Amino acid sequence: MKLNRIKIGSIILTAVLLSVGCNKDVLDRPDKTKVIDKDFWRNEADVRLYANDFYLNYFVGYNTFYGTAYAPLVGYNYADDFTSEGTQGGFETIVPTTRGTTPSGGTPAPDILTTYSGPTWNFYWVRKANIMLNRVDTKAKANLSETEYKHWTAVARFFRGYEYARLVSVFGDVPYFDKEVDPMDQAEMYKERTKRGEVMDKVYLDFEYVLDNMRADDGKGYVNKYVAAALISNLMLFEGSWEKYHGLDQDRAKKYLGLALKAAEVVMGSGKWSFGSDFKSLFASEDLSSNAEVIFFRTYNDALKVTHAVGSYSNGTEGQKGVNLDLLKSFICNDGKVWQNSAIANASDFSMKSLAETRDPRFEATFMNVVNTASSTLAYGHKFAAREALTYIGKTYPAKWSSNTNTNDAPIARLGEVVLNWIEAKQILAEFFGGAAVTQADLDKSINAVRNRPLDADAIAKGVRKTAPLLLNALPNDPQRDADVSPLMWEIRRERRMEFVYEYARLNDIRRWKKLDYMNFSRNTDYSLGPWVNIKKELPNRLSKAYEGVLKVRDAAGNTITYNGTNGDAMIGYYMVPKFANRVSFTDRVYMSPVGLNQIQQYADLGYILAQTPGW
Repeated sequence: MKLNRIKIGSIILTAVLLSVGCNKDVLDRPDKTKVIDKDFWRNEADVRLYANDFYLNYFVGYNTFYGTAYAPLVGYNYADDFTSEGTQGGFETIVPTTRGTTPSGGTPAPDILTTYSGPTWNFYWVRKANIMLNRVDTKAKANLSETEYKHWTAVARFFRGYEYARLVSVFGDVPYFDKEVDPMDQAEMYKERTKRGEVMDKVYLDFEYVLDNMRADDGKGYVNKYVAAALISNLMLFEGSWEKYHGLDQDRAKKYLGLALKAAEVVMGSGKWSFGSDFKSLFASEDLSSNAEVIFFRTYNDALKVTHAVGSYSNGTEGQKGVNLDLLKSFICNDGKVWQNSAIANASDFSMKSLAETRDPRFEATFMNVVNTASSTLAYGHKFAAREALTYIGKTYPAKWSSNTNTNDAPIARLGEVVLNWIEAKQILAEFFGGAAVTQADLDKSINAVRNRPLDADAIAKGVRKTAPLLLNALPNDPQRDADVSPLMWEIRRERRMEFVYEYARLNDIRRWKKLDYMNFSRNTDYSLGPWVNIKKELPNRLSKAYEGVLKVRDAAGNTITYNGTNGDAMIGYYMVPKFANRVSFTDRVYMSPVGLNQIQQYADLGYILAQTPGW
């Protein structure tokens, strides 16, 4: 089995394509730190070197050092799963002054990352891909075999499509550039926004070319057909379901979902990956090179000075924005039923210990089985740290689980995500577009294959059991199901919620399903609560003067019990997040980002028009 990883140790070269035209001999000497366009593109090695620059932009993994952008846990904790103390963070309410960044893209501003999970208004990476396409065609082609030429064209088209898919997910309509733009051609540089569907039709064509022409194996650390297919399945599922649920072009929705299905099947049909890993090992392992489920990953290595801090923020001591009771209640019981209908003992017990024993194994692999005051809700996520990290609570942590010196590898693409993309795309096509109905066999090779992952010894010792298969003829009857979502689709969505806690997916999922109203926490009191807790037994230190009038729990009948200094024995119930208040109200306009005032003014100063995003 051939696994791939990002070579962090390779030279990453930002290609500045310049021509030197001075008369002095001293100034005519070539710059050895930049790519000189006329002297480059000699062979495949040059092309590969140019393409390397894309990797750290798109395959962030756990980021580096204390970086949080696009990193799980620290970069993706804005969704209906999470509740902070005080007033909840809100969507932006005014048009920002700018929505741009440095020429090379840079790190997007926190507001764009938090609420849209994507890039700013910047076309550096589009330009870079278009330059690569042009130079491969006009300069390198003569020195490449036909297979090499098609592969590197596919690589460039993959990253161009990737960037446009991200830009569209944030802004909707964006200017589409299919070639390198001459800086002197202002009309082209400042052209209006291209309609979303037209842009994504171009992305669709890029991705089709990628699946047909990219190599199946380009060596360790480099994208190949399977890596690209895994990521394409996700990008096309997003756009296809967005078109469907937002009532846009239904023919395009069907087309994009069909490509999501096709891309997923490229991976699933290869037989190269399998569910041979326990869930925690996907995120907390020092080396993912032999993990049977991981298609692509980013490697971290102290010797190469490439480390991160995500493991530290899962170590049991560092503070976290905690998950709320709404998420805890969404986890399926290990008999395959929702907690309201489950026959297993303690199904309605929402203490962390009971949840770890009675819920799908991903619960125990994701959260500590005791309450932890380092979490705003007392439910503490340790998904991205090995079990050994928790043994150092109250002690001195080793480097790999402290500070910004973590070295556990980060999965970029894994089989679990591919099969969940596949089954959702298949179900949408079946429900709305006349596609083949999902069968039990389909569930068995997707959701049930995920549920059948092996358990590690620690989980087994805690009494964790695999979850029963999802059966078409006995779907769970969830009283919380939205009326406009079919029972099977509800379970597919539940599976994603359990699988991707703290990862990129949840906010993007509820955006594309047009369910952003889930972020209105006034709709359900469970958003303001954490797990069931016996304060006297589990958190006796909280029964102090400092917590009088502040510490509160809600009993099973819905009554609020406030600590008054003498009622410690009565402090049993769902933990109430201190000073909780709902986020500022928002409207549907926040599904898409506004363009910055500076960007609009820049167009206007040159006599061009950049339309603002609808609603803003």
